[in-house]
Amino acid sequence: MNSIKNSGYKALVIVEDIGLLFIAIATVIAMGFEIVSMFKVMAVTLADLLLLFIYLEVLAMVGIYLKSGKLPVRMPLYIAIVAIARYMILDMKNLDTLRVLGLSGAVLVLAISIFTIRYGHTKFPYDDKEAN
Repeated sequence: MNSIKNSGYKALVIVEDIGLLFIAIATVIAMGFEIVSMFKVMAVTLADLLLLFIYLEVLAMVGIYLKSGKLPVRMPLYIAIVAIARYMILDMKNLDTLRVLGLSGAVLVLAISIFTIRYGHTKFPYDDKEAN
C-alpha cells in the first residue's frame, strides 16, 4: 500500500513540475511578445512596464516554488496589486468614481493582507516541525 502512495505522490510531483515548466515557458513567450510589440511601436508605456513586471513576478513565483517547494501566499497578492494598478492605468478614462473607490479598496485590502501575513510570520514564526 505504501508503494502505491509513493508512486501516486511521485506522479503528482512530476505533473506539478510539468505544469510549472509550462507556466514558465508560456510566461517567457508572453514576455517576448510584449517586448516585440514595444519595438514595433517604438514606444514604452507604463502599462507595458507593469505588464512586464507581472510576468517577472510570475517567473519569480515559479522559481521560488521550484526552489523551496512552497508557494508564499504574498507573491500572488503582490501580483494582484500590480494587476489592479495596471487595469486602473489602462482604463482610467472609463472608470467612474465608484469603480475607482472599489479598486482602491481592493488594493487596500490586499495590502492589509500582506502586512498581516508578514506580521504573523515575524511575530509567530513556524517551528521546524510545523514547516515540514
